[in-house]
This record gives sequence, structure tokens and C-alpha cells, in this order.
Amino acid sequence: MVKVDIRQLPHGEGLPLPACQSAHAAGLDLLAAVPEAAPMTIAPGQYALVPTGLSIALPPGYEAQVRPRSGLASKHGVTVLNAPGTVDADYRGEIGVLLINHGDAPFPIRRGERIAQMVIAPVVRVEFVPAASLPGTDRGSGGFGSTGR
Repeated sequence: MVKVDIRQLPHGEGLPLPACQSAHAAGLDLLAAVPEAAPMTIAPGQYALVPTGLSIALPPGYEAQVRPRSGLASKHGVTVLNAPGTVDADYRGEIGVLLINHGDAPFPIRRGERIAQMVIAPVVRVEFVPAASLPGTDRGSGGFGSTGR
């Protein structure tokens, strides 16, 4: 179990904290912290940064990945534009969710609506070592679509 400090910003007060919706869910739901009286609407083909009213303090060696919710994508064509978005361990600002509407109708975002999911994951640090050549593989330099033949 990894403990993560979380701060609810004033415009997020009253909303539930991120939570998993089933016993084995990997993602914690993020909610829209938009004003009750002023929901957001994302027009088809447009995108918007949706506030969550949350900031977190991840321990070193971890990241938070902001991922789409499959229901929003399948029912409305709404997804996270920069999926997965990354929240670094040293970031202390508000978590925002960049949503895009690929659907054909305006999509309203109301206060407390589940807009994305957040997965906390370990990060492996690497050190690149310059090399004159790389060891061979069966795939070699085959790129896009090369393994589907």
C-alpha cells in the first residue's frame, strides 16, 4: 500500500476523494470540480481542461497516470486528449484533465461527474549508455505494422 497525501482545493470541497469503484479496479475515479451553476460543455471537435479540485504529493519513484474512462469514450466519444497524462512526483499543482469530444453532439460536464481515472504506478529510472551498435533481434528495425504480417 502506497500512501499519497491529497489536498482538496476550495473549488473541490464537498466532492468525494478519488476512489476505486470495485475491489480489483486499478483506476481511481477523478471528478469534475466545475461550479454547480456553471457546467462546462465541450462542443464536437473541441477540447477543454477540466479541473478536479485536487493536488497530490506522490512519493519519489511514483507517477499518477490520468487515463480515459471507457464509458465516456464508448457512449459519447469523449476521451483524455493526452492519454495517459502524467502527474510527476514533484508536481504540486491542481490535477487537470484535458478532455476532447470526438463525438457528434455537445458534451456537458457537470459538477461531480466522473471524467477520468487515475492510476498510481512506479517509475523506473534509467541511465542511457552510448553504444556504437545494438544487439540484434528477430524483429530488427521493423517499425509500424511489421509484426502483423
